[in-house]
Amino acid sequence: MTRLEQKMADLRAAGRKGIFIYITVGAPDYQASIEAVKEAAKNGADVIEVGLPFSDPMADGPVIQAASVKALANGINIAKELEFVREVRKFTDIPLVAMGYINNMYHYGLEKFVTDFQAAGLDGVIIPDLPHEESGDMRAICAAHNFHLVEFVAPGTTAARMQQTCTDATGFIYCVSNNGVTGVKKVDYSHIGEVCSLARKYTQTPLAVGFGIGSPEAAVAAAAHADAVIVGSAVVGRLLKGEFADAMQFIASLRSALDAQYHN
Repeated sequence: MTRLEQKMADLRAAGRKGIFIYITVGAPDYQASIEAVKEAAKNGADVIEVGLPFSDPMADGPVIQAASVKALANGINIAKELEFVREVRKFTDIPLVAMGYINNMYHYGLEKFVTDFQAAGLDGVIIPDLPHEESGDMRAICAAHNFHLVEFVAPGTTAARMQQTCTDATGFIYCVSNNGVTGVKKVDYSHIGEVCSLARKYTQTPLAVGFGIGSPEAAVAAAAHADAVIVGSAVVGRLLKGEFADAMQFIASLRSALDAQYHN
């Protein structure tokens, strides 16, 4: 069982909802992003999404775009990202799942990316611009190395496509709450709830809802339909503004709210 599978199994056994926190490598600077992982874990994060900065992050809204720009200006590249994962592994066993774009992985080499990052301590990868229909090569490589390639479902996903993606899914399924890009916004989570209900007909893989979650109340609403919530912009935005302590207090508030509502 991988670190990610074990964490999700432990959460389910305890009757708790998971919190996945997205942190961009190198934003606002390299050391701050390392410290953010360390403190996020202390304040209730169950999984860290390691944001790999890219010049054209098509799934990301203004906050994470700005974080990518800042990180790239700070000299972040794949070598520094590998170093980041190794550094994090010196102080925590928290599951780490990268979120990045396929261009960089193609240039680096798909299998080399998987084997090098897995050796550094990464547990899987989310690739928003790699559709399931075009992911056969990457899925085969990940499967061969017991490395998770996270699948997506969204309000517009058809039942046929849902069945296909869910059947292949490992680790967790990323349930996109709304049409659009990342960023804090008001969301009616009942729509993704319908998607989650359909997904559960095809898979036992845990479901995590992301996009738009910017408050403990939103996290509680999203978690009603899934096993975990994914929070990025609300944390990254605070980090970019130098509000480190506030970012960590915000994560702690998510943990408290979810445990108060759902912890058996």
